[in-house]
Amino acid sequence: MDKFDEKILQELQRDGRLTNVELSQRVGLSPSATLRRVQELERQKIISGYKAILNHSKMGVGFIAYVSVGLSNHSKQSQLNFESQICLAKQVVECHNITGASEYLLRVETTDLSAYKRFHADVLGEMPQVNSITTMVVMDTPKDDRG
Repeated sequence: MDKFDEKILQELQRDGRLTNVELSQRVGLSPSATLRRVQELERQKIISGYKAILNHSKMGVGFIAYVSVGLSNHSKQSQLNFESQICLAKQVVECHNITGASEYLLRVETTDLSAYKRFHADVLGEMPQVNSITTMVVMDTPKDDRG
């Protein structure tokens, strides 16, 4: 990967809907060279897809929290069971297996605090693998470069 590939990735992260001509102008390559590079980045799975960034508040998401979850059993099967159940929860938009005091970090998005409370009790609270739950409420997001 060279400086042109890095610039292509940077520009596409900023705006995945750029036309090839616009992208080539921004990175300083011909349209054909830019297209070949983008296709190669896609082939290598460095670019794994394109997506729309949604306005959460306009979609009715008024509550966002990061939730650390500790498991009572640390076996591989316990983790797989937890992961398969959590993948079914529409409120969970990210699930990360982490190191430290807890096994998982979740990003949970709901309409409001009451909806989160129901998720906490009815979903996480009913999973037999869950031993501890710590909720960190997002109050503001001054930076979000997830793209």
